[in-house]
Amino acid sequence: MARSVRTAPSFTYALVFVATALALGCNATNGTGTVFSTGGDGGGGSGAAGGGGTAGGGTAGGGTGGEGGSFIPPDDDGGGIPEPTGPAEVYGHSSSTLYKLNPDTKEVVVIGTFKGCSSVIDLALDADSNIIATTFNGLYRIDKVTAQCTTITSGSYPNSLSFVPKGTLDPNVEALVGYQGSTYVRIDPVSGQVTTIGQIGGGYSSSGDIVSVKGGGTYLTVKGQNCNDCLIEVDPKTGAMVKNWGSVGYGSVFGIAFWAGSVYGFSDSGDLFEITFAADKITTTPIPTMSGLSFWGAGSTTSAPVVPPPK
Repeated sequence: MARSVRTAPSFTYALVFVATALALGCNATNGTGTVFSTGGDGGGGSGAAGGGGTAGGGTAGGGTGGEGGSFIPPDDDGGGIPEPTGPAEVYGHSSSTLYKLNPDTKEVVVIGTFKGCSSVIDLALDADSNIIATTFNGLYRIDKVTAQCTTITSGSYPNSLSFVPKGTLDPNVEALVGYQGSTYVRIDPVSGQVTTIGQIGGGYSSSGDIVSVKGGGTYLTVKGQNCNDCLIEVDPKTGAMVKNWGSVGYGSVFGIAFWAGSVYGFSDSGDLFEITFAADKITTTPIPTMSGLSFWGAGSTTSAPVVPPPK
């Protein structure tokens, strides 16, 4: 993707629960990281300087999107909407620190500082929540419990990254994909080989991240055509835009994830927010956090639930 060089922040990272978590009185540590509530101090060192988007938000009007698109398309395998099989969790990160967001409670946990890699520019989770990540110089596997990195190969890779479900680009396995500017590519998670698939079209380029869910669509944040940033839906088979949902109200949205019908946005300026869908429009709701954050990417499993659980 085309981004200007971004510099990792030097402040200490800290996160805060929203009112739901506070009502539960959460303020503790657990086996996977530190949980923060209002007034708490978070851990996580600053990462090395790197390139990406220019920090800063701002609402911008959405460009004209392609025709069609659906919030919940048919399952690629014809088997209906998948049932959730794991805990409610999506992951976000700075250049140096891995975080976990519980989309049900809006609690955020600091997993820890990345070990064995630095300047992490995006991550993706497969159906079993295994994490693959890219840095400025390589492709890695990351342990979601310890944030330990294991090198797959060196090279230059996209900083928008997602798996797409089995049956999309390969009948037998999930495929790791990403965008380099406006170009849609597939990445072999074993060898690191990059293969060009297609283009977004419409004068748009990736501004931050892609996320795909079985039965729930594939989404990308983009710039161009008066978008800064817009959320679009894309065809995961070709990478082409299907529908422009419009502006998300934030710029440099370098990370998105999906859970139970909502897209979660993570910006370079430290904004964390939920995007909900209704007919032909989206609504963005901020999730309160403490100041001094910076997100460089995010991801969620391709087997995430497509609809909210019954109440």
